[in-house]
Amino acid sequence: MQQKSRTSNQREEEILREIRLAGGSCRVSYLADRLSVANETIRRNIRSLEENNVVRKVHGGVHLIDELHEPPFQNRMDIHAATKQRLAAAVADTIGHGDSVFLDIGSTTAYVALALRRHRGLHIVTNSVFVAQTLATRNSNQVFLAGGELRPHDGGAFGAEALDLIGRLNVQFAVFSVGAVNADLGFMLHDLEEANVARVAAANAQVRIVVADSEKFGKRAPVSLDQAAQIDMLFTDKSPPQDIARMLDRHDIDLIVSDGPRPTDAPSR
Repeated sequence: MQQKSRTSNQREEEILREIRLAGGSCRVSYLADRLSVANETIRRNIRSLEENNVVRKVHGGVHLIDELHEPPFQNRMDIHAATKQRLAAAVADTIGHGDSVFLDIGSTTAYVALALRRHRGLHIVTNSVFVAQTLATRNSNQVFLAGGELRPHDGGAFGAEALDLIGRLNVQFAVFSVGAVNADLGFMLHDLEEANVARVAAANAQVRIVVADSEKFGKRAPVSLDQAAQIDMLFTDKSPPQDIARMLDRHDIDLIVSDGPRPTDAPSR
C-alpha cells in the first residue's frame, strides 16, 4: 500500500483527519481548538496543503478539494442507491449459504450486507457496525465484529485491535468498496486506516472482490492500494474505459458487469 505524498508533516495529517471528521469543511478556529495549537499554526499548515491542491481556503475556514473528499456514510448510502442494490445482489449471488465473508465499512458493501439477509449460516468478519447489526442474530449467522474505537461518521472500527482480529480469521470471500478505480494507480481509498484493513483482509481471503459503480472510473483518492494484483473480481454496472480494462487484464482481475435490474434480497444458490 502506498500513499501519494500530499502532506509534509504529522500536523497536516491531523488537520486532514479533523476536516474529514467535520464533514469536509470547518473553520480555522475549530481546527486550532481540536489540535490545541494557535490559529496561525493551522493557517501555516493550510497554506502548505493548499499549495499541494489538497484543500481550498475560504474566509475563516477551509474545504477539502472535492476529489479527495468522501461524504459521510449515510450520504453515501443515498448516492446511486439503485445501482448499489443491483451490484450487491450480483455479489450476493456469488456467495453461498454457510460461506465465510469479510465485509468492509463502505456504503456499497453495506448494500451487500443487506442483500445477504436471506443467506443462512454465514460466518461474517467485519469492522462495520452497520454490517454486524444487519447480519447478526438471524439465520444462524456467526458475526465477528472487529474491536477498537468506532469512528463517529461511519461506525467503523480501526486500529491495532481491529487489525488483530481481521488478521486471525481466514475467509472465503473478502468484499471491498473503493473510492476510485484508476488506470494508472489501480483501486484507491479515501483513508489510510481503511487501506490498512483492506490489506490485512485481502491477505486472509481466498477470493477478493471489489464492488464499485462506474462513477468511480477514472477518479482519484488519497490512498492507492498496492494490492491490485491480489484482487480477483470487480463488480460494476458498466464496462470500464479501455485504459481501466487493460489494468484489469494486466492483473488478471475478472470483470462482472451487472447492468440490469436484480432483486436485492434474492437468496443464494
